Amino acid sequence: MMKVGLEHYLTVSALLFCLGLFGVIARRNLLVIYMCLELMLNAANLAFVAFSRFNNELNGQVMVFFIVTVAAAEVAVGLALIVALYRKRQTAHVEDLTSMKL
Repeated sequence: MMKVGLEHYLTVSALLFCLGLFGVIARRNLLVIYMCLELMLNAANLAFVAFSRFNNELNGQVMVFFIVTVAAAEVAVGLALIVALYRKRQTAHVEDLTSMKL
């Protein structure tokens, strides 16, 4: 039976991060870009937890709590901006974000 090691977790984390990065670069819809950013944060969380687990320390898991807290604040502010943009322009595309300037 195969044992799942640290390299497996880091491979999955790197794949998730690359998938999120590709989504941020290639997409134009703000909601999809936002979901890809969250995917990138979750990839970093997976790497932190994997390192923490295989080193028998809690430092990585404590860092994950801070990342989750920052992600929650990011969601609140980001979704408010997306809703404001949608109410003003009836679209959620990135190029319409510059129209919100005063």
